[in-house]
Amino acid sequence: MIRHFLTLRDLSKDELNQIIDLAIEMKATHKANIQEPIFNGKVLAMIFDKSSTRTRVSFEAGMTQLGGAALFLSPSDTQLGRGEPIEDSARVISRMVDLIMIRTFDHSSVERFAKFSSVPVINALTDDYHPCQLLADIQTYAEHRGSIEGKTVAWIGDGNNMCNSWINAASILNFKLNIACPVGYAPKSTLISRKNNLIRIMHDPNLAVKNADLVTTDVFASMGQEDQQQARLKDFSGFLVDHALMKSAKSDALFMHCLPAHRGEEVSEELLEDQTISVVWDEAENRLHAQKALMAFLLNPT
Repeated sequence: MIRHFLTLRDLSKDELNQIIDLAIEMKATHKANIQEPIFNGKVLAMIFDKSSTRTRVSFEAGMTQLGGAALFLSPSDTQLGRGEPIEDSARVISRMVDLIMIRTFDHSSVERFAKFSSVPVINALTDDYHPCQLLADIQTYAEHRGSIEGKTVAWIGDGNNMCNSWINAASILNFKLNIACPVGYAPKSTLISRKNNLIRIMHDPNLAVKNADLVTTDVFASMGQEDQQQARLKDFSGFLVDHALMKSAKSDALFMHCLPAHRGEEVSEELLEDQTISVVWDEAENRLHAQKALMAFLLNPT
């Protein structure tokens, strides 16, 4: 049976925890230089409609570290960029590789590709979801503080693809999620069940952060929203995460950001660089190991 990873909801709670545990193990074996080349002879196709630093480097390095190979495909390199139907490209590319990773705009494009692919497809980011980043985030929290189950996470900022993925994570892993966003910037309402008392949407960052175990944010204007930058800066006034805001969280609370960060906009430079609170560099590194674990899971489904 082919398993795809388009959102976190493609995994059960046990499977998600299994991947996190494997990611932590793979990180340790890599640092000890005893990692086995379990992807020997395997090929990952990486389809990019959106530019990237962490996504490309982590997937490509991950395949190489485990003995496999990765192919970088941009719209200018493929017939997808010249109008070939997604369905046709999916059928052809999946006959030649073992895994396909897609970073694009419209989430329905990834869903269509997966429907016609004969190998696992990974959502490496769409406008609606960023599940690979959540794997790294959960791994990072586990490394520093243990299980995230039963904890309180505060999301400060736009109800974007990261926020949507945090909602999915909270529903699966059973932690509280306080979402603070300006009016008009709420996440997808369809993701939040009226019976789900784990997730609260509010407009006051101080209220959201109160007694939180983890505070996280993202840029106010995501890729493709650059023309809204100035308007969003005005709308998001008061949503900067800094040391003053973190004082409302628990004394041992962590700060995360998926990067790239706009210092002085959604996060202060002082907080971002404060490694007693900020774990953003561990978080970025863990994209590598979480995705290796994810690919191993998808290539060897139980």
